Amino acid sequence: MPPPLLLLAPLPEFLREPLMQQYEVLDYHRAEDKEAMLKEHGARIRAIVGVGGSVAQPVLLDQLPALEIISVNGVGYDGVAVDYCKARGIRVTNTPDVLTDDVADTALALVLMSSRGLIKANRLLHADQWSEGSSTLTTKATGKKAGIVGLGRIGKAIARRLAAFDMEIGYHGRNPQEVSYAYHADLAAMAAWCDFLIVVTPGGAGTQHLIDAKVLAALGAKGTLINVARGSVVDEQALIVALQQGIIKGAGLDVFEHEPHVPAELLAMDHVVLLPHVGSATKETRAAMAQLVLDNLAAHFSGKALITPVV
Repeated sequence: MPPPLLLLAPLPEFLREPLMQQYEVLDYHRAEDKEAMLKEHGARIRAIVGVGGSVAQPVLLDQLPALEIISVNGVGYDGVAVDYCKARGIRVTNTPDVLTDDVADTALALVLMSSRGLIKANRLLHADQWSEGSSTLTTKATGKKAGIVGLGRIGKAIARRLAAFDMEIGYHGRNPQEVSYAYHADLAAMAAWCDFLIVVTPGGAGTQHLIDAKVLAALGAKGTLINVARGSVVDEQALIVALQQGIIKGAGLDVFEHEPHVPAELLAMDHVVLLPHVGSATKETRAAMAQLVLDNLAAHFSGKALITPVV
């Protein structure tokens, strides 16, 4: 009998199809009566597959006594109760590394689009307002200062790209690293120093609203916020106020606090670049992520070492 597996989120067909072939898949995400599904099948579930924001908290996991592994289709796993899983002996995996380049590319694109006003210029051109779009002067990106919040794999990849634009790079994190970039122990101080504050830190309770009104005020009217991490890291209401009142210059956002909801205030602003969480959305990367999910599950159920374990 194939191991019973619970799906917590919609998945691309190139991942969903092999899961259907190799496991007894129960689609919790699509179930009309989730409680009935858990009552009937919860005691048998041995695996969970979800995405980075999928909620796998004790209120759900307590109903899955046979659960052995949670495989996350994404680098972030802030929806998973990791400490609980560790205590219960439930393995957790994610899909790091394979999406590093795409997310870093997206961050770079947001820097360029926001500094040069490219989205607004494109809209004006399509509205047959060429002269209005071409006469608006924007801001040069080359030579500016970039402060990176979270210098992990993706943060380092972003730094390398920005260095090619002769940007001065600084970073903030829990501890300094052996890199050539300047370490800033105080986040607000780094925000005051930089022109672009780029958020790449993991989500979760530890970083909830890390970018708050104080940090945004420090970033100031010369500064642009770029977020390719998790929407929860930024106090979205404080960001809206900062943008409306000119406290900061602009923002480039690929993630939002309550996805897929995007506040109407953000949608109405010309000095904000908005993307629908497409940081890793290339065919090559999503296929590699899917393969890692499958490979981690296969390794677990065959008694082999996990490829990308979290716990």
